[in-house]
Amino acid sequence: MTTTTTAPRPVRRAVRLLLAAAVLLSAALGGLLAGAAPAAAHAVLLASDPADGAVVATAPAEVTLTFSEKIAVGDDSIRVLEPSGKRADTDEIRELGTDGGVVYGVTLHPGLPDGTYTVAWQGVSADSHPVAGAFTFSIGAPSQTTVALPDQEAGGGLVGTLYDLARYAAYAGFTVLAGGGAFVLLCWPRGAAERPVRRLVVRGWITATAATLVMLLLRAPYTGGGGLADVLDLAALGDVLDTKTGAALVSRLLLLGAAALFVAVLFGAYARMPAAGADAAEGPAQDGPGTGTRRDLTFGLAMGGGVLAAGIAATWALSEHASTGIQPGVAMPVDVLHLLAVAAWLGGLATLLTALYRTPSIEREAVRRFSTVAFASVAVLAATGLYQSWRQVGSWSALTGTRYGQLLLVKLALVALLVAVAWFSRRWTRQLTDPEPGTGTGTEGTGTGAPGKGTGTGGSAGVAAAGDGADPARARRAAQLERQRAVVADAARKRARDADAERSGLRRSVLVEAGVAAVLLAVTTALTSTEPGRAQEAAAASGVQAAPAAPAGPTEVELPFDTGGEGGEGTVRLTLGPARAGSNEMHVWAVTPGGKPLDAPELKVSFTLKAKEIGPLPITPDRVSAGHWSAGSVQIPMPGDWQIKVTVRTSDIDQTTVDETIEIG
Repeated sequence: MTTTTTAPRPVRRAVRLLLAAAVLLSAALGGLLAGAAPAAAHAVLLASDPADGAVVATAPAEVTLTFSEKIAVGDDSIRVLEPSGKRADTDEIRELGTDGGVVYGVTLHPGLPDGTYTVAWQGVSADSHPVAGAFTFSIGAPSQTTVALPDQEAGGGLVGTLYDLARYAAYAGFTVLAGGGAFVLLCWPRGAAERPVRRLVVRGWITATAATLVMLLLRAPYTGGGGLADVLDLAALGDVLDTKTGAALVSRLLLLGAAALFVAVLFGAYARMPAAGADAAEGPAQDGPGTGTRRDLTFGLAMGGGVLAAGIAATWALSEHASTGIQPGVAMPVDVLHLLAVAAWLGGLATLLTALYRTPSIEREAVRRFSTVAFASVAVLAATGLYQSWRQVGSWSALTGTRYGQLLLVKLALVALLVAVAWFSRRWTRQLTDPEPGTGTGTEGTGTGAPGKGTGTGGSAGVAAAGDGADPARARRAAQLERQRAVVADAARKRARDADAERSGLRRSVLVEAGVAAVLLAVTTALTSTEPGRAQEAAAASGVQAAPAAPAGPTEVELPFDTGGEGGEGTVRLTLGPARAGSNEMHVWAVTPGGKPLDAPELKVSFTLKAKEIGPLPITPDRVSAGHWSAGSVQIPMPGDWQIKVTVRTSDIDQTTVDETIEIG
């Protein structure tokens, strides 16, 4: 929700500090944008020796891979496989980079046979995300290979899905935990005594803690392409703890343990402590007995909670996109500030929604305070988001031409929608009026525990006292009547609350805001696991392209031809399946214009990959029957756009060649 309504002095001071930080950050953006040099966040394979698709005359002594930045590698991070699938390297990865270059190499066994070799590599980029790829080269000439490259991408499969869900849950839990605590301290101190609010914040803590633990256990199979069974591999877990991401996850667990103490004090001692001289919900307490103690506890909770929230946010900033690429020294604190603003806005929104639906009442002033805090959060998000967007996208072409940029546009649209819905919430807030005491929706509504107000804790104590010394049957009857009165009083409070048109309108608009916020958080989570636009453009500039998607099934082309002689017209129909790198089956049919088989004396086929200067690879299919030829093992060494040439000879002197380009995955 966004508004500029009047707020208490402590809130105004906090808001001014946040706005000042946003203004300073915006003022610094010009210099930052002008002085930065491009870099990538995900590691990108820039080159290899032998090159992708190369055909070398003799076997090389080693295979080297050059990356845009360092990656975490293990014993099997680079594998070179013979055409038969046998390991061709010595399984010892060496770092060969000099003068700042990042080069890794593996030594090959001597006496390797000719044929097509497959190089498969995987590692963990400096921003914690797994990266992997594969390419082929040939010794002597391309050949058939039995190596099947994995269909699963790095970080994919069931483990990848579970890891992404845990990542989302961790963000959501932290948002509710930090935002809910901030909402109570800054906007609604009385909310610390409300059970629904306490349950929400505690569940946020449980969700964040459980999700972080799941991420820690799944980290090894997530980065290594393993399965769920690898979660039990203690050796792999030990390796994870030695990585930057593993250390960040363990640090997050320790900080969440400290946050449990913060939650216990906030909803324990703080909730029970009265605000002397004023209602805690109506503003800062005046001087009086116990006021200093409450003020000191509030200050301690605010400072301690802020430090804990910043520390937890830093575990993301120190291990993901912000820690690599351009200006990490600036990007990491900016990312922490961005995450804290998200938590204050969206977490506070979730707490407000809970208060509107699950508590007897919430005061108008508390809603207005949150509007002010939310406005400051949006200002900080705008400034930090602008910097992060430039840093990760880098160009207009990447904004519209990469998946990261497209997700970012979706996020911006959702933020705009959220602000628009908040405008309606602001209108409802202006119309709110705090009801008179005793109506069931105000600060002293029935059942809140005030003596004589209905069925509060004082009434319960009276019934229990009346039952002392009586017979057990009468005591049970009294307790039953008391429970019935409590149910009736609760129903009366709900009816009175729902009859308030202004509060009902505010509940509906805040519910819509919360729904949009949940989708916004999901898109934000997807952004953290998506290769930034700068990295994708760097990969394109290096000439290392992702393999094209494999066709859904066999590829089929029809090529009309005319050899120029009598009976030399017809159509060639060629099918290639599965139309993927490796072994394929090819069938060719030749028919006359009337559809009858054309039994040409000779038919030949060749494949050429012009982009890699491979080919032509000649294929002479066997005649199966009149007008039908086939080849059972057409070896395509690598994916790409291959040119197929079909040569048809219908007589000793009449011959022609037709061609077509097809995509082979």
